[in-house]
Amino acid sequence: MASFIDLFAGDITTQLLKLLVLVANTVYSCKGIAERLITMIRDVQPTIKEIQYSGVELSNHRQTQLRGFFEILEKARKLCEKVLRCRRWNLKHVYHANKMKDLEKNISRFLNSQILLFVLAEVCHLRVNGDRIERNMDRLLSERNDSLSFPETMMEIETVSDPPIQMVGLDLGKRKVKEMMFKFTDTYLFGISGMSGSGKTTLAIELSRDDDVRGLFKNKVLFLIVSRSPNFENLEFCIREFLNDGVQQRKLVILDDVWTRESLDKLLSKIRGSTTLVVSRSKLADPRTTYNVELLKEDEAMSLLCLYAFDHKSPPSPFSKKLVKQVVDECKGLPLSLKVLGASLKNKPERYWEGVVKRLLRGEAADETHENRVFAHMEESLENLEPKLRECFLDMGAFPEDKKIPLYVLTNVWVERHDIDEETAFSFVLRLADKNLLTIVKNPRFGDVHIGYYDVFVTQHDVLRDLALHMSNRVDVNRRERLLMPKREPMLPREWEKNNDEPFDAKIVSLHTGKNYLTLNEFGEMDEMDWFDMDLPKAEVLILNFSSENYVLPPFIGKMSRLRVLVIINNGMSPARLHGFSIFANLAKLRSLWLERVHVPEFTSSTIPLKKLQKMHLIFCKVNNSFDQTSFDISQIFPSLSDLTIDHCDDLVELNSIFGITSLNSLSITNCPRILELPKNLSNLQSLERLRLYACPELISLPVEICELPCLKYVDISQCVSLIYLPEKFGKLGKLEKIDMRECSLLGLPSSVAALVSLRHVVCDEETSSMWEKVKKIVPELCIEVAKKCFTVDWLDD
Repeated sequence: MASFIDLFAGDITTQLLKLLVLVANTVYSCKGIAERLITMIRDVQPTIKEIQYSGVELSNHRQTQLRGFFEILEKARKLCEKVLRCRRWNLKHVYHANKMKDLEKNISRFLNSQILLFVLAEVCHLRVNGDRIERNMDRLLSERNDSLSFPETMMEIETVSDPPIQMVGLDLGKRKVKEMMFKFTDTYLFGISGMSGSGKTTLAIELSRDDDVRGLFKNKVLFLIVSRSPNFENLEFCIREFLNDGVQQRKLVILDDVWTRESLDKLLSKIRGSTTLVVSRSKLADPRTTYNVELLKEDEAMSLLCLYAFDHKSPPSPFSKKLVKQVVDECKGLPLSLKVLGASLKNKPERYWEGVVKRLLRGEAADETHENRVFAHMEESLENLEPKLRECFLDMGAFPEDKKIPLYVLTNVWVERHDIDEETAFSFVLRLADKNLLTIVKNPRFGDVHIGYYDVFVTQHDVLRDLALHMSNRVDVNRRERLLMPKREPMLPREWEKNNDEPFDAKIVSLHTGKNYLTLNEFGEMDEMDWFDMDLPKAEVLILNFSSENYVLPPFIGKMSRLRVLVIINNGMSPARLHGFSIFANLAKLRSLWLERVHVPEFTSSTIPLKKLQKMHLIFCKVNNSFDQTSFDISQIFPSLSDLTIDHCDDLVELNSIFGITSLNSLSITNCPRILELPKNLSNLQSLERLRLYACPELISLPVEICELPCLKYVDISQCVSLIYLPEKFGKLGKLEKIDMRECSLLGLPSSVAALVSLRHVVCDEETSSMWEKVKKIVPELCIEVAKKCFTVDWLDD
C-alpha cells in the first residue's frame, strides 16, 4: 500500500492548480497555456481523488503508468514556480512558455490515452465483492464525452438517468440496433461500426442500459473495453466469470473499441452460446447485422454544439446564428467535432468565432484543443495502416470537399503515384471503406472484374479530409509531398506565391480555383496573367478543378516533366473551352488523362503525340469531331493508348478514327445518344478485351466484324434499346466470358451462340432469359442473371 499512497503524497494537482491560476493572472506570455492546463487538470481531478482515496493497491503496471503522469505534473509545478519567480520583463518568460507548451502536449497525450479510466476501473474491480460491480456510468459519460472508453473490466451497467447532452441523436441508432437484435434472434454476432468520433461508444452504453435490451437478456449484460493493445488474460477472466454464474440463459457481451478481426476472433472463442455486440471503427460483423452509425442531422448537430457552447439547445439572443451554423456545417454531423468545438468556443466572443470559421474553411484546426482532441483522436485510426495504405488515405485530401470522387480517378492516382497494380488499388479502397475512412457509393455492377471504375464513386467525410490536409501540411510548403488547396479560391494561395522563389517538392498538386461572378475576366476564370510561376519538378499528379466556360491552363504545367496523371474537371454547368493546350507538348511521361465537361481539342496531323498515354477518359465532353478524322492516323497521336472511355458525349457521331487505335485493350462508349452504328474497321482492334456500348439508344446493330475480335472477353450492350439482333457469327467469339444485355430488345439469338465455349455469365431481362435457358442446356456452366430494372439519375449529382 505504501507505494500507492506515496504516489499521491502532497496532493500535487491542488498545488499545481493554485500555481497555474497565479501564472494565468500575472504572466501574459503563459496565460493561454496556463488556462488550458487548468481546464485539463480540473476535469480529471475528481477521477484522481477517487483513485487516491479508494484504499486499494494497484498492480505494478498501473502504478508505473501513474508515476510517470505525476512526474510530469511535478515538472509542471516546478516550472510554474520558476515562471512566478521571474521578473515581468525577463526574457526567460519566452523560454518558460515553450517549456510549458511541451508539458501541455505530454499531459494531453496522457489524458487522451484514457489510462486514468483504466486505473479507475481496476480500482472498482478490486473493490468488488462477488460478481457485481456497481458503476456510476453517468458521471463518466459527462466527463469523457464521445471519446469515453472503459477498461478491461467486467461491468454491469446500472440504469441511471441521462443528461440531455448525451441523448442527442441516439434514438435512431438505438432503434435500428434493437430491430436487428429482435429480428435475427438466431444470430450471435452484431456490430456497431462508424468513423472515429461518430458516437459508437455512447450508443453502445445506451443500449447496455436500455430496458428492452436488458429485458431480452434478463439483465445479463457485460460491457468490456478491448482497446488497441488488449490484455487478453484480464478480458478472458471477466468473460469466464460472467458466463459461468450458474444461470443457464442467453447473455449479451458488448466488446467496445475492438481494433482487429484477430482480437475479436480470440474473444469470440470464449463467448460461445451468448450474443456479442462488437463496437469498432472497422466493419467486423456481417453487414446484415451491423449498424453503421449515422451522423447527426442538422438540427441535432446544432443542438449538440449549442449545449456545449451555451448550455442551451440554441444560440442565445443576440448571438449570431449564422456564425453558429457555419461552425456546425463544418463539423458535418460528427459528434466528437461538435462537442470539442462547442466546449472550446464557450464564453468566446463572436469575433473569435469568426476566426474559427476561417480556419475551419481552410482545413485547419480551430485551436490546439481541437487539434489534440479531434485530429489526434482520429489520427489513431491510421496508426495500424500499412505505410502505403496510409499514404493513399492522405492522397484523398487532393479532392474537393462535398464532391463525389470517381473511383477510377482515385485508383489511377494510387497506381501511378505508388507503383501498385489496379487490383491492389481496388483492395485499398475496400480496406479503407471497411475502416470507415471512405464510403463507396454503391453501384449495381461494383466489383465486377470486367467493368471499369469510372461510373463508380467514393465519398469522404469532410473532417477526414481535413485530417488528411492537416497531416500533409505539417512541413514547410516547399517540402510537402502534397500541395493542396483546401477549398475553392479566386487565386492560388498567397503562401505558395511567397515561397515560389525555390522549387516545390510536391508529387501531388491539386488546384481548385474560381472567381466571384462580379470579378470575372474575359475568360471567366484564371487567365494567363493570374498564374504566377511555380517550379514543380517532382510532380507526378496534377488535379485541376474549376467552374467556368473558359479556362487557361497553368503555364507551369509545361515544366512538369515527370507528370504521369492529369485530371481536369469543370464543375460548371456547360463544357469549358480550354486554352494553352500547347503545353501538352512537354508532357512526355503522361500516362493518364481525365477530361470532364470540357471541349476536346481537335486532333490534326500536327498534334504532338502523347507517346506514353495509356488511359484517356472523356466525360460529359464536347468532342467536336475529334474522332471523325479520316485524313490521318490518330493512332500516331496515341500509340500506346490501351483504355479509352467516352461517356455522356452527346455530339459524338462518327467513330472511324477510334477504331484505328489498334493498341486498345478496353473501349467504353456509353450514354452517347447519337451513335447509330459502329464502323467496319472495328476488326482492327485485335487486342480488345472489353467493349462497352452501354446506353447508346440509337445503335441499331453490331457489325459482323465484331466477330473477328479474338481477345474479346466482355461485351456490354445494356440499354441499347434499338438493338434487336446479334450478328449471325457471334459464336466465333471463343474467348467471350460475359455479356450484359439488360434492357435490350433482342428478338432472338443466333444459333451460333451455342459455340461460345468460354461464356460463363449472361445478364439480361426476364423476357430474354428464356432464350438463354436453351443455350444453357448446351453450355451447362452458364450462369443466367435476371437483372432488376434500375432507374437512377445519380450522374446528375454535383
